[in-house]
Formats: sequence, C-alpha cells, structure tokens
Amino acid sequence: MNDTIFLNGMDFYGYHGVLPAENEIGQIFSVDVAMKLDLSTAGETDDVNDTVNYGEVYEHVKEIMEGKPVQLLEHLAERIAKRINSHYNRVMETKVSITKTNPPIPGHYKGVGVEIVRVNH
Repeated sequence: MNDTIFLNGMDFYGYHGVLPAENEIGQIFSVDVAMKLDLSTAGETDDVNDTVNYGEVYEHVKEIMEGKPVQLLEHLAERIAKRINSHYNRVMETKVSITKTNPPIPGHYKGVGVEIVRVNH
C-alpha cells in the first residue's frame, strides 16, 4: 500500500540526551512521522473513523517527547512507533524520524538524529 499519513516538523522541547548539559538545559527536537495504510475507504466515505486522526497521533508524540527524559533518540523513536502501531490497527507501517537541531557537540550541521521503520503485525 502506498497511501501515507504524515506529520512533519513537530517541534518539542525536551531534556533527552546522554550529556549532562542536555538533561539540564534541554533542547528542541524535531519529529516526523509517516504511517502507511489504506486510505481508500476514507477517501470514499469522508469519515474520520475510516482513517487515523493525525491530531490524536500528535498528542501521542507530544506526550512521549515532552515526558520523562531518556538518553537515546532511538528509545524515543521506538516508543513512538510502538504507541502508534498499538493504537491504530489500520496502520501497516510507521516511520519515525527525530532530529536534534542544535546538539551540544562540535561541528557544523543542520541536525543529527535517527530514523526507524516499524511494521505493524
């Protein structure tokens, strides 16, 4: 299936990271989520019950990103993908990208981060 619902550029302030400065000062994290599913029924019915409400997905992501600090972006991404896949049976695959736009490490870049893809079984 090639249908996709996506939420791009969701920005959250959090205290995640391995370095003590990240846990004390915090930083902005940018999150993108893409969900593969069949949208043909929703396209025909015009009924939100036949799709995934992206407002709800945003709230799930926000709760995780603004919640208890963790060390790794990999852990946050895994939690987001698991939450989406467990709450929405119609989602066949979830892709989560998390970017630290200004991490406290030397160098010049627009961001560092992770991207995972998890299939919903």
